[in-house]
Amino acid sequence: MTRTILIAAGGTGGHLFPAESLAHALAPRGFDVHLATDHRANNYGSEFPAKEIHIIASATFGDRSPIGLLKSAANLMRGELQSLSLVRRLDPAVTIGFGGYPTLPPLVAAWLTHRPTIVHESNAVMGRANRFLASRVTAIATTFKNTGLMGTGASRAVVTGNPVRPKVLAAVTPYRQPTDDGKIDLLVFGGSQGARVFGEIMPPALEKLPADVAARLRLVQQVRPEDLDRVGAIYARLGIDHEIAPFFTDLPARIANAHLVRSGASSVAELTVIGRPSILVPLPHALDNDQKTNAIGLEKAGGAIMAEQASLTPEKLADLIAGLVRAPERLTAMATAAKGEGRPDAVERLADLVEFIASGGKPADFASREIRP
Repeated sequence: MTRTILIAAGGTGGHLFPAESLAHALAPRGFDVHLATDHRANNYGSEFPAKEIHIIASATFGDRSPIGLLKSAANLMRGELQSLSLVRRLDPAVTIGFGGYPTLPPLVAAWLTHRPTIVHESNAVMGRANRFLASRVTAIATTFKNTGLMGTGASRAVVTGNPVRPKVLAAVTPYRQPTDDGKIDLLVFGGSQGARVFGEIMPPALEKLPADVAARLRLVQQVRPEDLDRVGAIYARLGIDHEIAPFFTDLPARIANAHLVRSGASSVAELTVIGRPSILVPLPHALDNDQKTNAIGLEKAGGAIMAEQASLTPEKLADLIAGLVRAPERLTAMATAAKGEGRPDAVERLADLVEFIASGGKPADFASREIRP
């Protein structure tokens, strides 16, 4: 059996981070990992433990004009030719995709050449690229027991959970129960769109906080470079203990240090593995409402509060924060509930599945085995 695994992932953190986690888990098992992705990986993939990173041409179909569609089709065709050459050269034991349009050419190439394939779906609703591949791949690894829009692929689905990076697992520590009058560490972060929204709504929300609540906050917030001066000046005027930056390389450690997290809904895996209460604000324009579905699931479990961006005013946000700061027992209960939803062994479950499929196994046989609890 060849010991090469080809991982395909779109060049965003939501796709690359679980792929990176799997790569770390496969190396000790004797596999050589290659990554196929797009040019955006330069932003998130610098720590990816791949033997080689292959940039594959890709495209979305956001531009529906005739010229836009032709350009997208041409890029996908170029990516398909690149992927066919790559797959034939590497001869991977398994090609596994983590979502995003850049996964299509490598996974289709592996399927066309009759090689084993897996897609991993991190959301409660299957994304469009994975949905297209679902009926063609050997197995589907899911994060949730009930994943929507799988179609005929449901019969090949195995629940593994969503892998988190080693630095997330290293950050797992017990929740520090807040006291009635002590400091509350509030962490605010999101992707580029989330940072923009939070940079706009967070300062006026904190302005509306009761003075006793504002005085207790220690705020760490991700802020766009162009907003740093404006947001920092407001927090300084309010006398709020704060640290702001465009990006935090030690984000898992900061999540672990927080009493309360406010973020988008793409970080549910990290929040549940570490076990921290959160206010989740899903992106309103996310395809298939995947972020909203993830947030609703954690809210139902008691580990989060979901707030719709369209109706979230500074007044409502101030009320949410003040209510939680003044109810430390609720924060502790939410942390416990979030922790109960976490799957810290997800990466080992997924690595087990990859190894099982690489050896010729079938997903139905894997699902019936007794695997790691």
